[in-house]
Amino acid sequence: MPDDLKDGCWVQPTIWTGLPETATVVTEEIFGPCCHIQPFDTEDEVLNMVNANRYGLATSIHTQDIGRAMRLASAIEVGLCWVNSWFLRDLRTPFGGSKQSGIGREGGLHSLEFYTELRNVMVKY
Repeated sequence: MPDDLKDGCWVQPTIWTGLPETATVVTEEIFGPCCHIQPFDTEDEVLNMVNANRYGLATSIHTQDIGRAMRLASAIEVGLCWVNSWFLRDLRTPFGGSKQSGIGREGGLHSLEFYTELRNVMVKY
């Protein structure tokens, strides 16, 4: 790490594998250049692992089987799911998490609805 960064609160890019699902770095949201890679044998196994977490901001599925990717993406309880990519973002689409990972969505029509309060005005003319 460069000398000018040694006294700061910095995390170098890190990849974890082979950790138990109870490990803090697996169960907490870490907003840094960190990634936990968890292979799995069955779709049910990975759905149980992911959906048991109290957070649900985002995930990424990497596979050559687009059918599997779509099944998992529709069943995983997260706000954002990328397939064979990471953090592609179109500002016209909603952005936000599920469960304890946020309170709604930003972007697109969702933002307009979130920040808009409807009012019904009736006038007899």
